[in-house]
Amino acid sequence: MQALYDLLPVLAFFVAYKFADIYVATGVLLVATVLQLGWQWLRTRTVSRMALISAGLVLVFGGATLVVHDELFIMWKPTVLYVAFALALAFSQAFTPKPIVQRLLGEQIPADDRTWRQANGAWAAFFLLLAGANYAFVHGFTHSAPGSVDQKWWESAWATWKLATIGVVFVFALAQAFWLTRRAEALAGES
Repeated sequence: MQALYDLLPVLAFFVAYKFADIYVATGVLLVATVLQLGWQWLRTRTVSRMALISAGLVLVFGGATLVVHDELFIMWKPTVLYVAFALALAFSQAFTPKPIVQRLLGEQIPADDRTWRQANGAWAAFFLLLAGANYAFVHGFTHSAPGSVDQKWWESAWATWKLATIGVVFVFALAQAFWLTRRAEALAGES
């Protein structure tokens, strides 16, 4: 549920984009992100590190989009975020006793170190794939003639992709949860 809650600003961005343009949608994204952080702070008196990183990138890239009036900044933001997540996951696996996924879910799902490393590695690879997909949309956009129908198509396709990532992340998280639960049950049966 937290992951879906974290993606509400993306939904707000998409709705605003469909009714206005990318600049209005970016403004809505900025406001929704700040409101989300404020709500999280009011509810728990803490803000997760992941939410802060994401919000920081939204504010920097979204702010640049509005100040410079260039949609490329906001289009690059997901690529940078996904690569940052992948690097954090890889770093945690290589240099810490417990990978990030184990720290997040280890209390709920009893599994061995190998399983946690596989799950963590799968998330890192998944975020790299998302970064690559976002890069493909940005690359198509930047290689279209400015203001052309082709460029508008890429911009619209990117906005739709941005919304679709909510579903893609949700499906991957469900698949991971199912796989982790099955692994935990298999390990418990071996004991």
